[in-house]
Amino acid sequence: MSVSQARARPRLIVTADDFGLHEAVNQAVERGYRDGVLRAASLMVTAPAAEDAVERARRLPGLAVGMHLVLADGQAALPPERIPDLVDAQGRFGDAMARDGARFFFLPRVRRQLAAEIRAQFEAYAATGLALDHVNAHKHFHLHPTVLSLLLSIGRDYGLRAVRLPSEPGTGPWLRPWIALMRHRLRRAGVRCNDHVFGIRHSGGMDEQTLLDVVEQLPDGLSELYLHPATHGELTVSMASYRHADELAALLSPRVRAAIALHCELCHGFGDPAAA
Repeated sequence: MSVSQARARPRLIVTADDFGLHEAVNQAVERGYRDGVLRAASLMVTAPAAEDAVERARRLPGLAVGMHLVLADGQAALPPERIPDLVDAQGRFGDAMARDGARFFFLPRVRRQLAAEIRAQFEAYAATGLALDHVNAHKHFHLHPTVLSLLLSIGRDYGLRAVRLPSEPGTGPWLRPWIALMRHRLRRAGVRCNDHVFGIRHSGGMDEQTLLDVVEQLPDGLSELYLHPATHGELTVSMASYRHADELAALLSPRVRAAIALHCELCHGFGDPAAA
């Protein structure tokens, strides 16, 4: 196959989110990369098993690692006294995203705290020494225009070059204008993004058949397929229904590997020249 023929095929990045959340996730990321089709992972720098995740990533130099920015349902990088309007007394973000999003937009003191926290998470990622392949946000909070503005402005200081666009085919009409605005802003900032994403509609249920269905019908352009694999389930209350082990099995599936080889070009993250 010629280079031009290969570039004409759909391109695909397969990513694991929540890297660092639990050793069961980290083990799945390592197995998915070594023995399966996983090629990228998004690191939660404040999560309980982040140090273990970083150690594993250093042993896997081909794994494209990025930052999974946490501004909801997770631990902050800064102490509570620095960001009292964002977190509880234990330094954890809540999950009332609509309320918090309104406060980000309307309250300057909250925006200042938000900017400080985003910078602190970029600093924590930089301290790992890992190259920054991409940035996305837990629960797609970077779709919020204020979060995106801060991510882009602060990220420039840390080599930001790619951001996930949460644009899944079939997205409801109410979300399309926000996706279009986000795509425009990323392009204007010179930041790479995917054309399509898969993983929202079937979040926590990206099993073998779901991956096969996606791969066999990939649209043209660059797609990112993201999962939440782990070697076992019940990692958090908010993901009680997730089938983490089934998602790991899908990454390791010979049928999925064969389908990818047949239908698309598998990319090693956004930094892979084939993804450009």
